Parts: sequence; C-alpha cells; structure tokens
Amino acid sequence: MTDNKNKKILVTGAKGMVGHALVKHLQEENYKNILAVGRTDLDLTDSAAVDSYFDKYRPDFVYMIAAKVGGIAANMSDPVGFLVDNLKIELNLYQACHKYKTAKNLFLGSSCIYPKECPQPMKENYLLTGTLEPTNEGYALSKITGLRLAEYYYQQYGMLTVCPMPCNIYGTGDHFDLQKSHVLSALVKRFIDAVDEQTNSVTLWGTGIARREFIHVDDVAQALLFFMETHSSPEFVNLGTGKDITIRELAELIASEADYQGKIVWDESKPNGMLKKCLDITKLEALGFTPQVSLKKGVQKTIAEYRQIKQQLSRDNK
Repeated sequence: MTDNKNKKILVTGAKGMVGHALVKHLQEENYKNILAVGRTDLDLTDSAAVDSYFDKYRPDFVYMIAAKVGGIAANMSDPVGFLVDNLKIELNLYQACHKYKTAKNLFLGSSCIYPKECPQPMKENYLLTGTLEPTNEGYALSKITGLRLAEYYYQQYGMLTVCPMPCNIYGTGDHFDLQKSHVLSALVKRFIDAVDEQTNSVTLWGTGIARREFIHVDDVAQALLFFMETHSSPEFVNLGTGKDITIRELAELIASEADYQGKIVWDESKPNGMLKKCLDITKLEALGFTPQVSLKKGVQKTIAEYRQIKQQLSRDNK
C-alpha cells in the first residue's frame, strides 16, 4: 500500500475505538482518500445498503473493523445479537468486496475465538480444538466465521483478506458505559468515580484470578496498517504483547494510578470468564511488528482521558 496513498480506503466502524484510531493513523501516514464509515453512515447489516455503497464509492482497500462488541454482561444478555448482527456485517462486506473486486482487505479478529481450556500461550493452530467460553460464545462464533471466510474467499476466488487477531484492546475512544465497556476501561471508570465520590469500597466481578493480555489501541492501529502494507496471507496472525496479568493485579494497578485508597471487594458469585488468555506472538514477531505502549503507560493515558471526559461533562452540565 505504500504506492497507494491516493487509493480509496474504506474503514468500517470508523467511529469506534479501533476504527477512529486507524483513521487517525492513516491520516498521519498521508493516505489521502479515506472513506470513514460509522453506524449512522451505513447499516452494515443491510445487504442492499452495503452493495449500494460499494457500487457508488468502489473502495480499493477495505478494513473490516465494525462489529457489535461488549463485555461479559453484554454478551451474556444478548447472544443472539452478538452472533446474528456480526454474521450479517461480515457476510455483507465479504460479498461486496468480492463483487466489486477490492485489491485487498483486512478482517479484525478477537482472541475469544480460542477454546475455553486452550493451552497457553495460545497458538494460531489451537483454533477449533475445544469448546468455546460460554459467556461470549455467540461473538466468538461470528469471529471464527469471519476468519474462515477470509480463507475460503482466497481459496475459491483469490480475494486476499489479511486477519490480525488481537488480544484485549483498550485505550482512547473506548466506552466507559459499564454495560458496554471492556474490563480495563470499566475498572478505570469504577476507581476514578470512587475517588471522586469518596467511596470506601469497590466491588468487582469474579475472583480476580482470571488472566488477560492487553494491547493499546494506538499499537493496534499501527499494526493494522502494517498488516495491510506487508502481509499477503489470509491465515490469521495473533496480535498482542505476549504478556498477561491477573484481573486482580490490573485492578490494583489502576487503583494505584487513580490514587484510590479504599477496599477492593470481589463478588465471587459472578463469572470470571475464561481463566487465562495469552497469545503466542511468534508469528507476529517473525513478521517484524512490536507493540510500543506499555500497560502502565496505557493505563495512565486512559485515566487521564476519562478524567478529561468527566470534566467536560461537568462543564456541559453547568
């Protein structure tokens, strides 16, 4: 893509955390013709609308970032939506990319595709070797389908879609709505709010023993462009740091950075989700990509951003 700065680049999910960071990064790299599409611009679950959009704009490169996403609570309350909506989005985009002969595409996966009892660290060839984690099975099935479609379209039609498969993404632009947010942003909100409200204790789901791997959205945006520019296989590649941390340790790190002095209480009646999720990044390292944002630095940045959001809301409400 280095010779394609003027080609049409479609970024779906452009108003979301990853899509917004990607658009910003593309602009910084002097890509001139970016079609940044959010949910209000185009309903990706509507096949006729997607076909009409592709017919009108004829994108050369397509980043399939858009998805219905959420944490454990959201996934458990709406498994139908997480499976059906995401399948519709994927099918419509793949069909349009094939019909209108895009030059290259990217499909963003998710580490929840791996089996619940997956050996650690998780290697790409462990996919479909066991039962999925039930708390987000619908979402996982949709992502597995998206990865398989990339391979099938390449085998059958020669359409190339590269598939980076990230661990937990956090950072600028994430939701701080506790029903929609991911675990790191949810913890930032809980502890900052507790400090502001002088709350003596914060109760968190599970036991805190579950381990998670986190990558900052700025690193993800750089990785997506890296994949589009340099990678030429539809086989998915893990995208992460190769380092994990317990939710308890993460909570303590965020509490410390937020200057929270109260107690942390664990509600053990609530689910932990998958107990361990750490990616094997051997293939990623071989390709030559290394994330740059440390977890501590990323947490500090997220805390600062949430405080800024709260201050803005306070000013707006005066």
